[in-house]
Amino acid sequence: MYGYIARQPIFSASKETIGYELLFRDGEANAFPNIDADEATSKLLMQHHLMLGVEKITANKLAFINFSEETLLHQFPTSIKPESMVIEVLETVPASEALLLTLKALHAQGYKLALDDHDFDEKWDKFLPYITYLKVDIQQFNLMQISRYLRRIAQYPLTLLAERVETAEQFEQLKLLGFSLFQGYWFARPEMLKHKQIAGNKANLLALMAEASGKQLDFDKLATICQQDLGLSYKLLRFINSAGASHSKPITSLKHAMVYMGEAELKKFIALLALANLQGDAPDELVRQSLVRAKFCDLLANQQQLSLNPPSAFFTGLFSNVVLIVEQPQAELLA
Repeated sequence: MYGYIARQPIFSASKETIGYELLFRDGEANAFPNIDADEATSKLLMQHHLMLGVEKITANKLAFINFSEETLLHQFPTSIKPESMVIEVLETVPASEALLLTLKALHAQGYKLALDDHDFDEKWDKFLPYITYLKVDIQQFNLMQISRYLRRIAQYPLTLLAERVETAEQFEQLKLLGFSLFQGYWFARPEMLKHKQIAGNKANLLALMAEASGKQLDFDKLATICQQDLGLSYKLLRFINSAGASHSKPITSLKHAMVYMGEAELKKFIALLALANLQGDAPDELVRQSLVRAKFCDLLANQQQLSLNPPSAFFTGLFSNVVLIVEQPQAELLA
């Protein structure tokens, strides 16, 4: 079983490669598959970062990774070291107060942020103090529109990145407008990469989810479940050792890793595993519905100020469709 990914280089004005945008692929075809953006992001992280590390994929240059609304609000980007990546906020993400708070927090942690396919709408102005890279699809706007907008936001120290640059003339014109980074077919098309994956076991994943959703975490039991599955063990150790924490030595014990992560990070890891690995051939709508329910239950628990394990509300919503997703009898799964 193989994992697939494409990377498209991003160049400076002197045509030096400064990083790569990582693009999820699910097969040999070099095109984005027809899947939900949340699923694409989570699978990219699970199949490539946790298995290889983005540093290897990008040859230790910056990794520009697209994040959808759910993966941002639940702070899945924090599984990667800030110095290794740029968090791209997809153009489909609503400019909400929740997003603003999340981006402020990520910015405070040292992450560099980018607005992808920026549409010049004033609703994004309040986000700009926390943004490092502004990505503009130059096929969507003419040079006059771009110039007018850039004058309006000139007070912000943004690095301008031009996307879909297809001619030498565009490259020269955009440099005059103040763009310093460039991406597009004139420079290079996305390059396909693939690597061998360690297959996960859905039964072990379900057992891990069940144990993690209890009121009291039993780290011995959780470690025992992970030890039965090479893929889970490897991904857990990759997760904790790549999370940018300040431990002096790599963590090699599963139980030590879980205790070190703490409940919040461990639950985040399990949710990411579930989203990336449980779906299989189930319809995308089931996953989207589960994410909506998870967020609703989480907000409801916070509003009611539930004191007993509030994160369990999030899991209740997230796994509400698990019977349909894994196609197993409900009685067996509940047991």
